Amino acid sequence: MPVESLPVRDPAFPRRLLQQYLLLLKKYPILTKSVTSGILSALGNLLSQALERRKKSKDGSSKKDIDFMGPGRFAIYGLCVTGPLSHYFYQLIELLLPTTVPYCMLKRLLLDRLIFAPAFLLLFFFIMNILEGRTFSAFQGKVRAGYWPALKMNWKVWTPFQFININYVPVQFRVLFANLVALFWYAYLASVRK
Repeated sequence: MPVESLPVRDPAFPRRLLQQYLLLLKKYPILTKSVTSGILSALGNLLSQALERRKKSKDGSSKKDIDFMGPGRFAIYGLCVTGPLSHYFYQLIELLLPTTVPYCMLKRLLLDRLIFAPAFLLLFFFIMNILEGRTFSAFQGKVRAGYWPALKMNWKVWTPFQFININYVPVQFRVLFANLVALFWYAYLASVRK
């Protein structure tokens, strides 16, 4: 007797996945945010490479192979830097600027945009330079050539998202929200650093 094979579709799967994520977020907040950051950072780099390949194929130039070390570097950066640092930064914002402080929304945004963003971007350039095995002079050259344009683009792209994130998104979801935006931001950064 022939048996018909039917694909299994579980409509409850996304809900169960979300429940599992929330459970892990509650039990292991820093680790969960770090792993999420690592995965989404790697995906952002892969997206960047895919977009670059697509652009080159339209231009008729030769396609470059996917650099699998790139997503690895971005995963390490997300896991070891973005996840933990963002977790503590958002916690610090809550302590320094609770919602009872006058003009807290504006102050939070200014703290993020004028202090955290420039330092975090510089840290990105520095750590990526180390992970790529480059010299300090290469780091200085990348900073001179790409830091200011990247920071200006950061201010343009991230400011509205960060305003929403630090003022309206619950603190436990801020790293995830930022990581989802960063998926596309890392694609931009990877292209700027070349």
